[in-house]
Amino acid sequence: MENRAQEILKQVFGWDDFRPVQKEVVFSVLDGKDTLALMPTGGGKSLCYQVPGLVKDGVCLVVSPLIALMKDQVDQLKKRGVLAAAIFSGMSYREIDRTLDNCIHGNYKFLFVSPERLKSELFIERFRQMNINLIAVDEAHCISQWGYDFRPPYLEIAEIRKYHPSISVLALTASATPQVEADILEKLEMKNPEIFRQSFARENLSYSVRLVENKLEKGCEILNRVSGSAIWYVRNRQATHQIAKALNQLGIKAGAYHAGMSMADRSKQQELWMKNQVRVMVSTNAFGMGIDKPDVRVVIHSDLPENLENYYQEAGRAGRDRKKAYAVLLSNEADFENVLGRAALVYPPIDFVRKVYQCLANYFRIAVGSNMLSSFDFEWGEFANTYNLGVLETFYALKVLEEEGFIGLSESYYSPSKIHFLVGPQQLYEIQIAHASLDPVIKLLLRTYGGNLFSEYMKINESKLAKALETSEAKIIKSLEQLGQMEVVDYEKRKDKPQITFITSRYDAAKLPLNTKRISLRRELTLEKAKSMVAYAHQEVICRTQFIQEYFGEKSDANCGVCDWCVENKKKEDPDWVEKKLKKQIIETLRSNGELSQSGLLESLRISASEFTLELLRKLTDEGVINQHENGTLSIN
Repeated sequence: MENRAQEILKQVFGWDDFRPVQKEVVFSVLDGKDTLALMPTGGGKSLCYQVPGLVKDGVCLVVSPLIALMKDQVDQLKKRGVLAAAIFSGMSYREIDRTLDNCIHGNYKFLFVSPERLKSELFIERFRQMNINLIAVDEAHCISQWGYDFRPPYLEIAEIRKYHPSISVLALTASATPQVEADILEKLEMKNPEIFRQSFARENLSYSVRLVENKLEKGCEILNRVSGSAIWYVRNRQATHQIAKALNQLGIKAGAYHAGMSMADRSKQQELWMKNQVRVMVSTNAFGMGIDKPDVRVVIHSDLPENLENYYQEAGRAGRDRKKAYAVLLSNEADFENVLGRAALVYPPIDFVRKVYQCLANYFRIAVGSNMLSSFDFEWGEFANTYNLGVLETFYALKVLEEEGFIGLSESYYSPSKIHFLVGPQQLYEIQIAHASLDPVIKLLLRTYGGNLFSEYMKINESKLAKALETSEAKIIKSLEQLGQMEVVDYEKRKDKPQITFITSRYDAAKLPLNTKRISLRRELTLEKAKSMVAYAHQEVICRTQFIQEYFGEKSDANCGVCDWCVENKKKEDPDWVEKKLKKQIIETLRSNGELSQSGLLESLRISASEFTLELLRKLTDEGVINQHENGTLSIN
């Protein structure tokens, strides 16, 4: 099986060999062992289940809370010729039914599901019939109430193990404290598990904190000194546009990105950034998950994240190509007070949570005892304003309801329109004759998308169909809706809004069984995590990488040598350290570029023509290390 794994790695994914920890995880899974892998952001977690899933017969079930990531993984696998499907909130019963059937009777290799789907009777019934080869749990820290992103539906994973008791579980996470790690093993009922940990240290990533008042000025200074692609993280949507506008005015190409933008706008911004037509993406934390851009040179945070787990994941998007990169946190005393103040608001009073739940029931007109696993388009800001609830307070109350397992929330994601014929070819022909006005649309669908329409859901584009028939998009949609009402097709219109899913039947708000003890513990934990974030930014006694390693339970006596604390220490220990470092950079730059003018050299080094720099160049020329030619250019002697 190991040889087969190497073949698949090369043939399907184009890699010659596994990374060290990756290889150990894959072979542990192939040996049928329950496995826990702690691999930092960019460590290649997905290959740890994709390769074993392809080596073994049957279907690999992947549980993930991130719809955008699931959709991206499915699309990537399909491009590689691998059959994969996903089930998540917002899909129709019919499409879920068809997808599950394909995983039983088709040649599908991967089924991605969001955790709330695991308790539905439809899923359980079909799951029992599937030939499962592995259960992979991505973002496994979500199973732990001690984690920063606890999701109760993850607790259903252990429940489904009983239907395939001999099948192993692979749990993957980028960030887990020792307490969370122990919780993952217990809650997933892992038997004699193999545990693999990749170091949380990133040798190429320099962490630093700058305590400043004018963050825009300091951020621009950093971007002028560090060339290459960048991400600038902020807390609120308005700030993304403000900072992007300011950067553009200063000649730094920047785009804005947040969950409130339309999918078309977000996709456009992301594409421009991926192609390096936009250098800086100014974003809320909605940006970055699953985006594979290895050459990000700097990640700037101008707002303090809620906890070190979030900061580590977001900062870790820099330098995935293993070349030198920077993670810079811009902060000040007011930020420290704000993040601690926000942490105290994250778990609002129980009465307010019940009130928000009652308002949700009124908003969607849901009767007590109904609507389990129903999904609706949902803009929480609009909802909060409708009932004068307070936007931020409502958001936190919704997150409590999600943690308690009553609702599921998903960021807006783009799902194109889909169509599937519910009748056979003969019956369809009879409908074409009986309804002449619908005949052109049916013919065009068959001509454009072929016979697969009878066997699976096909993505369609109403605008292109309208152009082909020289009619309006509204008329095409009306015809498709008519065919849907006649039950000739199942037509799912495109989605571009956040979704809310009612995971349980609706309760009477007064009797909503909230776990008040757990909520109280989570309130305390959130505050402790905020304090750790402040301690990281405030401390001046330890290497920043070491601080992060110790937070995640990794023991290390080695300093990283590249963070701001280490650099300052080197300066104190060796007064000539700065000169030695700059000398090395000058030599390396001239060696790789050949002859350069003095201004060209300084531009390449991204430093100014200071008295210190010019004096060092004169010194290197006098010592014969570099040559100064008659035309003024410099080169290595």
